[in-house]
Amino acid sequence: MLEAFAEKRIAVGETEIFLRTGGAGPPLLLLHGYPQTHVIWHRVAPTLARHFTLVMPDLRGYGQSRGPTPDAAHLNYSKRALAHDMVAVMEALGHRRFALAGHDRGGRIGYRLCLDHPERVTRYAALDIVPTVEVWDEMDADRALSTYHWQFLAVPAPVPERLIGNDPEFYVTHLLRRWAGRFEALDPQAVAAYLAQFRDPRVIAATCADYRAGASSDRDHDRADRAAGRKIARPMLVVWGRGYKASAAASPAAVWRRWADDVREAPLDCGHFVAEEAAEDCAAALLRFFGDGP
Repeated sequence: MLEAFAEKRIAVGETEIFLRTGGAGPPLLLLHGYPQTHVIWHRVAPTLARHFTLVMPDLRGYGQSRGPTPDAAHLNYSKRALAHDMVAVMEALGHRRFALAGHDRGGRIGYRLCLDHPERVTRYAALDIVPTVEVWDEMDADRALSTYHWQFLAVPAPVPERLIGNDPEFYVTHLLRRWAGRFEALDPQAVAAYLAQFRDPRVIAATCADYRAGASSDRDHDRADRAAGRKIARPMLVVWGRGYKASAAASPAAVWRRWADDVREAPLDCGHFVAEEAAEDCAAALLRFFGDGP
């Protein structure tokens, strides 16, 4: 999928990032989430590429990208480390400043990049998330059951790795069905790409490390920024699915207004996978937002 976009591999220290890039116009970095790859953008990329030069990487350890061995302090897969990857990748491609959109885990890398490297980002769109520390702070019994994967994937190695590795297709398909408004709306080729990566034990280990960081170092970094009053200094768009159980109770934009001064929102009638389930509306919302300024 996305055959019209050129493939590249860029080394960043111990990490090698695989990406696709193409289009015309100012740079726009698109970051995927769990349990997916850069393929999530396959339905919006043709429209966006008419206006922007797209950069669509696989995150460290996901898909065709490779990362370092997870460390005991959960720093190698922290959103701070992954944000550094993206700054280095964009610099290598000649893009010192860029617009940024991230879905799910990619959205968490996105806001960390905005906070750690504010000079790099022109505008930021968060797709169907709230900040990591806010998720943990609001965790109660109902939320813990609804978002059980946060706790499960953060359990110390090798428990989730062994359990997922025993039948990765069952587990990943279970999550996709659980989070989608309509699982049938996802392209079978895309689903096949998401499932295929989890046949590699290195991907399972890296993705678990991602969630262990979310339960530890990422939460600490968020707390430090919140205590210091640091905010996202660029215009921000929150795109969210009304049908996703984590967002159904209220708009996530209300939470983001504690983290940024200029927050707009675009609620869509879909589940969690907004760029795939509601591709036309998602692309239109991103075009309106990113086309509205520098």
